[in-house]
Amino acid sequence: MPRRNRSNPLALAVLVSLYEKPMHPYEIAQTLRLRAKHESVRLNYGSLYAVVDGLERKNLIKARETERAGNRPPRTIYEITEDGSREMVDWLTEMIGVPAKEYPQFLAGLSFIPALTPEDALAAFQLRATTLELQLAQMRATLVAARDAGLPRLFMVETEFEEQLIETELQFVTALIKDMTSGNLEGLDMWNSFHADGKNPLEGVVFGIDTT
Repeated sequence: MPRRNRSNPLALAVLVSLYEKPMHPYEIAQTLRLRAKHESVRLNYGSLYAVVDGLERKNLIKARETERAGNRPPRTIYEITEDGSREMVDWLTEMIGVPAKEYPQFLAGLSFIPALTPEDALAAFQLRATTLELQLAQMRATLVAARDAGLPRLFMVETEFEEQLIETELQFVTALIKDMTSGNLEGLDMWNSFHADGKNPLEGVVFGIDTT
């Protein structure tokens, strides 16, 4: 079977949900929200129904039955197919086992940071550090509450990973702020000169770095 397009994690979330048990799309969404999976997968109802339709067309899931409760519109319950189960395992294995190049917004911002003045950049970094400190405190409180409630670590590993990412980013931003305020950031004079006289110190410079 040819490799499928695996660009939308919400499709994987649907497959995993239906691997657990047959559900209708609204129940899938509620289950994901109750388990806080919307923190790691972008979830909205419009996208969810489009994903369900796409998975059904690819024979990864199929309609099992339609139920009607009172005056509510009928709801179609879906179940995962054998192809869907194989795709879920392959996709999840690849996602966890094979590092992929990602393009975080912060990384993009850092790559163009000289376009800001050093003063504006410093203010932005200080704002980010404050926000990260709040996020880290909230993340740690969530982990403590989960442990106190007896939730097994298995179901919180993504939160642990996010905590580590935030902590590492905070350390990086804090160190960068320190180097900027102390004047120890290499290239700071060039940066100031660029905004003072408009001369680009990197004009004509070619970087021969290929990370693909």
